[in-house]
Amino acid sequence: MKAIIIAAGRGRRLMPTTADSPKCYAEVHGRRLLDWALRAFADAGVTEVCFIGGYQIDKVKRDYPQFTFRHNAGWEHNNILLSLMHAEDQMGDGFVCCYSDILFTGDVVRRVLAHRADHVLSVDTKWLDRYQHRTQHPPDDGEKVTVSNGVVTRVHRGIAPGHAHGEYTGIAKFTAAGATRLREAFHRAKEKHAGKPFREAAVFEKAYLILLYQEMIEAGVLFAHADTPGNYMEVDTQEDFELARRFWPKD
Repeated sequence: MKAIIIAAGRGRRLMPTTADSPKCYAEVHGRRLLDWALRAFADAGVTEVCFIGGYQIDKVKRDYPQFTFRHNAGWEHNNILLSLMHAEDQMGDGFVCCYSDILFTGDVVRRVLAHRADHVLSVDTKWLDRYQHRTQHPPDDGEKVTVSNGVVTRVHRGIAPGHAHGEYTGIAKFTAAGATRLREAFHRAKEKHAGKPFREAAVFEKAYLILLYQEMIEAGVLFAHADTPGNYMEVDTQEDFELARRFWPKD
């Protein structure tokens, strides 16, 4: 199974760190976020990587020639959902995808890969522990999930923290069959909503990935969850960056 890293955006909330480098180049303990991700994937046996870039993609092509690249040239005008679909041709045999502004361990990836379901979301059940120190990214911003009997019933920022089972880490696994359903759902939504509002997004092109997940869930597609009690941090703001350098284990 290959990894698809969604990394086209600039990450303006991480300025000035992203002034002239991709967000995934931010360093924690002397290692880029991207290198932490590669280490976690390798620990779980995933070594084939497709990198979806946009902002400063040439730097990544220079530094990581082993990657397969897909270029989201319109990254300033779209969002995570459309960015991921730039690698649609890489999904046929199944894949695990992740956001590029996160820290996670190989154990998180192994838990997702070990689940037999076709669509699996990684969920941090200790998520509120991290939010004790975050003021620039409150719990209301978290991509939270509710679950029932092993199945995700809702994934949405609007879920009240007290009702959430956990926070979606940005890591998901799709088998070949799951990838087919994801692509089909995307194209149905695109055909109906291109240039128009899509769920909470002002226009389809600006939709977050979780909006398509929820669309699929409401259509009856079963999403499983692979829980992790931590071993994950988001680096969305400069404050998060400082917290990561304080609290993320060095080894």
